[in-house]
Amino acid sequence: MPRPRLALVPGEPAGVGPELCVRAACRQWDADLVAIGDAATLRRAAAAIDLPLVLVDAEATDVPPGTLRLIEFPHARLPEFGEPAPDNARSIVDGLLHAAAGCRQGRFDGMVTGPVHKAAINAGGIAYSGTTELLAEDAGCDVVMMLANPTLRVALATTHLPLRAVPDAITTPLLERVLQILDHALREDFGITAPAIAVLGLNPHAGENGHLGHEEDAIIAPLLSRLRGTGMTLDGPLPADTAFLPARLAGIDAVLAMYHDQGLPVLKYSGFESAVNLTLGLPYPRVAVDHGTALDLAGSGRADPSSLFAAIAQCTALARQRMRRSQGMAQ
Repeated sequence: MPRPRLALVPGEPAGVGPELCVRAACRQWDADLVAIGDAATLRRAAAAIDLPLVLVDAEATDVPPGTLRLIEFPHARLPEFGEPAPDNARSIVDGLLHAAAGCRQGRFDGMVTGPVHKAAINAGGIAYSGTTELLAEDAGCDVVMMLANPTLRVALATTHLPLRAVPDAITTPLLERVLQILDHALREDFGITAPAIAVLGLNPHAGENGHLGHEEDAIIAPLLSRLRGTGMTLDGPLPADTAFLPARLAGIDAVLAMYHDQGLPVLKYSGFESAVNLTLGLPYPRVAVDHGTALDLAGSGRADPSSLFAAIAQCTALARQRMRRSQGMAQ
């Protein structure tokens, strides 16, 4: 089987993404990395953290550590460390879309993305709510955000919504779509034959039989009962305050949280440095770091590369799984 070929997008040039990519280039991987970004930004990052970096053509073979394949998307200007420049918004977004197109067209087997500064892109005149949403719109499909570390996977029914908007967003069609995408990804991309998913309730104590809310009785429980009849293994709706106890999670492959801060604090506490952000439902693997641009650390050499390294390893594994499945179908 050939080595997976992964697009590596550094993200915000004023943040830590470029230097993390330089650190990644200094290691050996079971995949061929192709950076999609700005050469001057990468070279400056390498100089700032005193690491070697040789940039070569994207089609180069036998690339040793310290060398990085590059498809250049030059930025309008090289910003100061820690100071995003809105006029770089177009090149940042175009780099992400080029990586996505390459994945959809088979030139890449997956993409790994560094942190992006949403406010700077919007200030540059591009309406941008996040890379997950950008890639979903580009591919024309529904997606699910799932964060994972070596011990836990947490998917989200809703992502970046104000708390007062969450109950109205929890509908039967939404949850059914999310659970189908999550179940399919666990089976096909993670190779889990019969995945078990724990589904959290929305309200404290999972509504406590209607005394603390009705969403569990009216929406979540009936849907889970119906989906169990289709072959899904679903536990819930569960009270969120006890669902993450180790005994409760035994045999569980993923947890579905109803909103962002219901599930992610637990995941990040259990292993933030090695956590990654996956976009399920795309026609290709996409894995991102689980941290922001860290503008205050940019250029200092103190940024921890663990999340990017975990993202590359996870994307490589997902790409290999899809390649094996594709080969099996072709035989």
